[in-house]
Amino acid sequence: MSKDTSKLTKLKDYVALAVVNAETYQDTNTNIIKELIGANIPGVYVTLNRPYKNIKKTFSEKNIDTSNVIFIDAVTKTSSGEIKKKADCLYIGNPKNLSDISIAMDQAIMAIPAKDKFLFFDSLSTLLLYNEVNVVARFVHFLSGKMRIWQVKGIIISLRREKDKELIEELKTFCDVTLNL
Repeated sequence: MSKDTSKLTKLKDYVALAVVNAETYQDTNTNIIKELIGANIPGVYVTLNRPYKNIKKTFSEKNIDTSNVIFIDAVTKTSSGEIKKKADCLYIGNPKNLSDISIAMDQAIMAIPAKDKFLFFDSLSTLLLYNEVNVVARFVHFLSGKMRIWQVKGIIISLRREKDKELIEELKTFCDVTLNL
């Protein structure tokens, strides 16, 4: 595990807010997933930024085995991308529909029989394009509570942007640890 994420190894279940730079965003996401999967932890990857097909391709190129990952894709339908039914992916409408995202996460987490599992949520910054700041804050409060009930390793990604600074400060109170990556 990298120096920046080493805090997480001491925690069994957690809700982590990872604040990342746009330049390192993709590599950071890939490295976090690689570490979780490398530790044989199955999980759920919620993507609001990149289509499932692109993420699977990136992970395959980096030799990351995603056979124990369920994807929730909220971007492909929005961008009129091709949707082919996949056993490891739930396609939902768009990042504005927080109820659908919540239901899909609940179904996906419950479908994983392992006790130790993760939920990777990518990203708050995209949610802010579709929803008001106060709606996103309430959703993250709800999501952090669900992550604790599910007893998962929860990682919520947010881009480091000046206009999101106030929201990130508020969200830190809902999380067990904040990673500046």
